[in-house]
Amino acid sequence: MKNARPVPSPLLSRGLLAASLALALAACGQQSVTAPAPTASTPDTTITAGQDPAVSGAYLVGFRETPATIGTQSVGTLSVQAQALAIQAAGGTLTSQYADLNAAAVNLTPAALAALKANPNVEYVEPDYLRHAYGTRSGQTDAPGEKATRTIGTQAVSAQAVRWTASGETTWGDTALRVPTLRTNNYTGSGVAVCVGDTGIDGNHPEFARKLKGYQNFTSDANRTSAYNLNDVSHHGTHVSGTIYAQYGAGTGAAGLQPGENTNGVGGVATGANLYMARVLGDSGSGSSSGIINGVNWCASQLKSKGGTEAHVVISLSLGGGSASQTEQRAYTAAYNAGALVVAATGNDGAAVSYPAAYTNVLAVGAIDDNGVVASFSNFGSKVALVGPGVHVLSSVPLGQGSAASASAVNVPAFTDVSGADKSGKGTFTGSIVKAGDGTGTAGANQFCGTSTRNAALSGNIALIARGTCSFEEKVANAVASGAKGVMVYNNAAGPLGMSLTNTYTVPVVGLTQTDGQATLAKLPTTGTVAITSADYEYFDGTSMATPHVSAAAAVVWAAKPTLTPATLTTLLQNTATDLGTAGKDNSYGYGLVDPYKAITGN
Repeated sequence: MKNARPVPSPLLSRGLLAASLALALAACGQQSVTAPAPTASTPDTTITAGQDPAVSGAYLVGFRETPATIGTQSVGTLSVQAQALAIQAAGGTLTSQYADLNAAAVNLTPAALAALKANPNVEYVEPDYLRHAYGTRSGQTDAPGEKATRTIGTQAVSAQAVRWTASGETTWGDTALRVPTLRTNNYTGSGVAVCVGDTGIDGNHPEFARKLKGYQNFTSDANRTSAYNLNDVSHHGTHVSGTIYAQYGAGTGAAGLQPGENTNGVGGVATGANLYMARVLGDSGSGSSSGIINGVNWCASQLKSKGGTEAHVVISLSLGGGSASQTEQRAYTAAYNAGALVVAATGNDGAAVSYPAAYTNVLAVGAIDDNGVVASFSNFGSKVALVGPGVHVLSSVPLGQGSAASASAVNVPAFTDVSGADKSGKGTFTGSIVKAGDGTGTAGANQFCGTSTRNAALSGNIALIARGTCSFEEKVANAVASGAKGVMVYNNAAGPLGMSLTNTYTVPVVGLTQTDGQATLAKLPTTGTVAITSADYEYFDGTSMATPHVSAAAAVVWAAKPTLTPATLTTLLQNTATDLGTAGKDNSYGYGLVDPYKAITGN
């Protein structure tokens, strides 16, 4: 079965249209009516056992490409007009029509669903699944388990010496991909389009230099039609886009950068690319399959082969879900056949590769940390093709919407890496630092666990707590209930500590490294300061962060080798990747870490 077909001519022969319509109406037993204009699907969701959440009452329908027969009458593939009439005749409402895919998005009542399924020209009817973003503020993916090691399948791997570091505007991810060397040789992805399907973008951020080439909203969210007005509520799309495109020397100099990082912000991997944003995920960070398909089709339409202006398009999708969709597979195959390379995140469940990454003709990307170790959350399996930097990745967020953390203690060396907790309060507090543990039981290890644990000495002071066996939420809730005006939680292993909280707090909550926390503990009693302030940059974790590294790397290579096809580009990226983990391709790292410079030069 072909997965893409040209849009049929509207000038159908009278006989074909009549036969098609007769077939549609005979199957549904209803009078013919005029197809309505597309409408947005309801945002309400429903969950069927064993499936992802889906948009309530919304479905994707695929039509057959082989003839169906009524009596002695054989009819070929239904025209788009006849498809619309068949949907209407069944009692459904057409919301999107995918002429190239021989499919459509519809709203159906239970009766209309049954009627449409009975149409012999309908191959399938499936839920309009909800997909979600695969990135969060740093640390959220480890909570509440609070792992001291990262897991590769069933193998636990302890932290190693850091392999890649940040310097100036060069993030550790840039270092891992040899971006400084690429820039020295003028390999910047010039002239190749990278079309991001995500939550939107702050087009006013200086990192994008107001050079966004295209923006389109494919959700039903109101007032999200401009890249230069509020549209990226979750910050995810702006972060992903910064990894791809952030311009050198263009940053805001605002808070949110760690020591050693340039006040100009960060630099992207493919600063010469043409950047597009398809807003396919809404304010909640989720979006429907139908909306994502519309976005993917729009991205592919930028190709010259589809009437656009771009010779090459990389479609970058840091999103997904666990249930497969036949219509989605048709869409990604059609984009691939048109000449686009589709790159997608494997997912953050520590389980099987999600969709769309698991589809044929999609390049699946997992995440590694700055040690070159696969992230504990990164999904695994035979579908993993490549990995990219995806832990503690610094990039742009909408102006002033990020959170920058800082902390200090008197008579203690300057802290090396401070992270703000998700849902922490903003503000600055200076006061006495007090050990939360009371010296007995679990609290004696300074973990401050137990839902009723309290320490009156914390009232009006800063609580110092060790990471351990209970959730960050439990520790922080205990400290705040004890009257703490600020909270410091220090790691129990090497590296920075990010935290995810269930509830929103009004006091600043920060994570410290193990070294800084223990040094502070040794100097008690002392005073200190904790602060959470607004920022234009933030650290995120997820395969969402790894995916734009690989998408941008693909654009850089494609610009240097413009005769490549999506297939030959994929093969080149895989064959030149830096092998990690088990020798050869494996289920955690795929072929390894993408290496665009080696793909271009062989070195």
